[in-house]
Amino acid sequence: MSISEADVAEVTRQLGRPARDILEIAARCVCGRPLVVKTNPRLADGTPFPTLYYLTQPAVTAAVSTLEATGLMAQLQERLALEPDLQAQYQAAHESYLAEREAILDVEETKNFSAGGMPERVKCLHALVGHSLAKGRGVNPIGDIALENLSWSPDHCSCQ
Repeated sequence: MSISEADVAEVTRQLGRPARDILEIAARCVCGRPLVVKTNPRLADGTPFPTLYYLTQPAVTAAVSTLEATGLMAQLQERLALEPDLQAQYQAAHESYLAEREAILDVEETKNFSAGGMPERVKCLHALVGHSLAKGRGVNPIGDIALENLSWSPDHCSCQ
């Protein structure tokens, strides 16, 4: 997916701060505005940035924050311990994430570290939902489950 000056301006507006080191818009709202950006694995100032997919749209970000507050992360963490198939799918999501990021740039400081707690923990639903929105359903099972439980839907515009 491409990125324009208007996209960068919209992401800046969404975040309330200057957008940094965006490689592309990884997912868009049905209205066309950015939902998720794909970010360079090393920022221009040299800082490693392991979160390849970054959620930017305020309504989905708020909905994910609300979902995190419900205790869903702890429930998903328990499921990972009890469900070998879910654990294997989450491991595959982690490996796919690493491969994609390393194909852009191999950053030694983040080697084997993906995002959202993958592959053993459920740490940040924002990163996991961003991954699911960017790659589509079926890639990140925890992100997919979180998407199913959100009060927000990618099928309806909630941009401001």
